[in-house]
Amino acid sequence: MDSRYLRAFVAVVDSGGISAAAERLGCAQSTLSVQLRRLEQELDAEVLHRGPTGTTLSEAGRLLLPYAREALALDERMRRAVGGRVPRLRIGALESLAAAWLPDILAAFERGAAGPGTGAEVTLRVAGRGPLQEELAGGELDLVFLFDNGTGAVGPSSVVGHDRTVAVAGPGHPLAGVSELSAEKLLDEQFLIAEAGCTSQMLVDRFGRDLAPHLRLGMVTGSLAALRRLAAHGCGLALLPSLAVQQDLDAGELVELDVRDGLAPVSIEARWRTGLGTAERPVQALVDLARRNRPWVPEMAHTA
Repeated sequence: MDSRYLRAFVAVVDSGGISAAAERLGCAQSTLSVQLRRLEQELDAEVLHRGPTGTTLSEAGRLLLPYAREALALDERMRRAVGGRVPRLRIGALESLAAAWLPDILAAFERGAAGPGTGAEVTLRVAGRGPLQEELAGGELDLVFLFDNGTGAVGPSSVVGHDRTVAVAGPGHPLAGVSELSAEKLLDEQFLIAEAGCTSQMLVDRFGRDLAPHLRLGMVTGSLAALRRLAAHGCGLALLPSLAVQQDLDAGELVELDVRDGLAPVSIEARWRTGLGTAERPVQALVDLARRNRPWVPEMAHTA
């Protein structure tokens, strides 16, 4: 099958329509339409429903999509290998990791710190947990870095480091500046979480499930930035990895609360796809490099 047909199909799905896909691919809409018709003729199935309101996947198209992405990824790896080019490595990361820790890792990786024969052309996608996990499962990303949220990875994964868990509040919050706060005192307050199933919810559950079955939660759906701003304005407390709030702490927009017995750290996980071919070695080398340059070591913190 001509890879152009599959590329046209995937472009329409990702762009949301034929016009946008044609612009993305740099071709005429008529050319793209011809390629889509030829794809459907080869498969003897309609893969897209075309209507006045746009283009949507048919059931056959839904089944085709993961195979199309896999075939295009294989096509690219083949061309890079034959042409003597380094493999492409598509990485995804949460914003807090991409802003405060991962750039140093990627810069060292591109300078060859992972060792000879591990070079790759790296692209970085910054997004929330949901899109990153979907794109990894769908073959759009090869490797993602996430904070642990209490659910296991479906495919291969590794803990590459840890970060301090901090309890934060706005500077004007009644608990700001209070020494050695007890768990019971904290659990009298409302906690803010970014979304269901996120790291902030896991940290609250882990901290308070046995002490406060009726713990009050305030949800800020899908936006860690909004959560930080609401906490800064005194709307509640938040338990978060320190990397996620370090800039706000440095700027004085949030303050770290003094929790008497401390808080358990949160893991940083690398998750990747199988069947990466020539990209497998760079992925493992980058994971090892990240592990060697973890942002915080709990054992060292306890002995300091």
